Amino acid sequence: MLITDGGPVVVDVKPLSRLSKPEVAFTFEWTRRAVESRGWQYEVWSEPSPARLENIRFLAGYRRDWLFDPELVEELRNAEIDGTPLGQVVRCLPGRPVPQVRSAVYHLLWTHRLVTDLDQPLRATQILRTVA
Repeated sequence: MLITDGGPVVVDVKPLSRLSKPEVAFTFEWTRRAVESRGWQYEVWSEPSPARLENIRFLAGYRRDWLFDPELVEELRNAEIDGTPLGQVVRCLPGRPVPQVRSAVYHLLWTHRLVTDLDQPLRATQILRTVA
């Protein structure tokens, strides 16, 4: 159970492979009716897609703040990179070494200061979005 600003949320967690089983679907429906009759919300969660999980594992390698030049990270945060493809963002800071800029971009993705579709394997054409 999660307590949120919108009220309690009951979450069932099951592996994706079990969601289509009739007995699981029956139990979820029964639970949904019971929970919603109390005015609470009900959700079913499963593991992320294989691509999302692989991206998270990859980006976790860029999670440690102390490994990144704070000035470089700040330059990236101030750069106009909203809407820029992942493969071109390194050109936004031409005076900086490409590997360091790329690593800092991955760090900003890990920290959610930049976002992109993680349900697809990371590729150069993915569009980056800045977070306010």
